[in-house]
Amino acid sequence: MNQDHKPLAGIKYPSVMVGIPAYNEEQNIGWLVAAAKVSADLVVVANDASTDNTAKNAEDEGAIVVTHKINKGYGGACLTLFQMAQKYQPDIFITMDADGQHDPDDIPRFIQKMVEGYDVVIGSRFLGSNKCEKIPLYRKFGIMTIDRATNIASKGAVCITDTLCGFRAFSKNAYLRITRLNPSMHGSFDMLVQLADAGMKFGEIPVVVRYDLESTSKDGPIHMGLELIWGVLQVIVTKRPLLFFGVPGVVILVIGAVLAVMALETVAKMGIWPTTLTLLAAMMLMTGMLLCTTSMILFAMSQMINTINNRG
Repeated sequence: MNQDHKPLAGIKYPSVMVGIPAYNEEQNIGWLVAAAKVSADLVVVANDASTDNTAKNAEDEGAIVVTHKINKGYGGACLTLFQMAQKYQPDIFITMDADGQHDPDDIPRFIQKMVEGYDVVIGSRFLGSNKCEKIPLYRKFGIMTIDRATNIASKGAVCITDTLCGFRAFSKNAYLRITRLNPSMHGSFDMLVQLADAGMKFGEIPVVVRYDLESTSKDGPIHMGLELIWGVLQVIVTKRPLLFFGVPGVVILVIGAVLAVMALETVAKMGIWPTTLTLLAAMMLMTGMLLCTTSMILFAMSQMINTINNRG
């Protein structure tokens, strides 16, 4: 399909583009595109090197399809969709999953919320009358853990109840700022931290996510959960080194100093060196200094990277 035309030209505010990252979703992509087009002016599918008829089925329903020659992962597919949004310049850009878990009938509610003045609106499985009812327990625990970690990584700017939900809406001010994403599932919260750093206004609406569908995840829950937690830790380490290394470093330094004072007091009172206490104090002091030094080096590097990215 020709991608050089301007499909959103002349459309009154708000023009809406829906982006769907898809990998081997031939069973769902067709009806999803058709249903999304009811509320959207444009639907774009990032076909992440699928080996089935995902691309054909999406095109048959009128979607613009961008196909990757190699699999780039969820974050890589989302980055392609952000680049397409930056090309077509819709007033509102909405992402949703291709596995059928998200209901396209919720798109108008995202639009309504965005019109209220939000930059980012996230769908939440934990709001509304049906909250949490059908969510497996292990998913609830994982989501709450990632929510908390993302809140820490964003310095409290992302105070929402479901940071992992892929059903999201972005204003032009928000989607124009996304120029890089972690290619794995980490990209789902990487983009939120980036937008929080840029001062975007976050909101959320209740959505119902289906768990009765087959093959809604290409990875097992344990593998995906560990990957997501590792990804959040990477984001915290790279974006918040003073918090991740500096704060523990200072605490350990203080403990080491207290132990050193106790060792000196023992020498003064008893005339002997408490070997165990002295070694423990020395170890704590060295560990604390190492963590503090590491945090300052990483902080300086992150500031340099941010400066380079902002200039670019």
